[in-house]
Amino acid sequence: MRTADSLAGEAAHDEIRAWCLETQAWRVLILGDHRGAASLALGAQQLAPRGSSALIQATAQEGRAWARLGDAASTTRIVAAVNRMVDPLSVPDRPEHHYRYDPAKAASYTATTLSWVGDPAAVDYAREVISRLQLGDAHGGRPRRLAVARLDLSLALIGQGEMAEAVESALTAVTSGRVAPSNRWRAREVVRAAERAGTRDAAGLRDAYAEMTGGDG
Repeated sequence: MRTADSLAGEAAHDEIRAWCLETQAWRVLILGDHRGAASLALGAQQLAPRGSSALIQATAQEGRAWARLGDAASTTRIVAAVNRMVDPLSVPDRPEHHYRYDPAKAASYTATTLSWVGDPAAVDYAREVISRLQLGDAHGGRPRRLAVARLDLSLALIGQGEMAEAVESALTAVTSGRVAPSNRWRAREVVRAAERAGTRDAAGLRDAYAEMTGGDG
């Protein structure tokens, strides 16, 4: 990443530099440096060309950072901004391409971001994503994105006190074999939220999580 950023700087290629900052923002967000993630995401937005996928993704990363910081007003503002930018886009020929923004990501992003900040609207967004992904698509479906959507739904439902469905959704995700190693921390957060809520089904969810991770975490 440092090499890419250095070469992009030498070539005065601001979009590549923006992607480098956006990627760093996601990395530090996962590590728990939420303010650092917001700062990096803002830096990426300043470099990214107007209307570019880099600008959309960097804005989305800022929203995730505000959600983790518990700033509901900023989170809602950024979610709305991302959806406005995505609205006129068409589906790219290769929607799995990380550097071409797939409009379908917007609903997934919204579900995740709102579930993190505790917004009840996350429930409907997560249900929408799950419903769409269950139908599959011409590209073989998005099983990993579907697993994450189930975790988003579970976290949102826990926030609303709907524990039975929350545990069922999380169990479906965890036992699917489709939770990527990079997203296991999301599953861990759901398990801990269920345990804090005191549901008697949390033990079974904890066991399923331990089996998925081999007891690590």
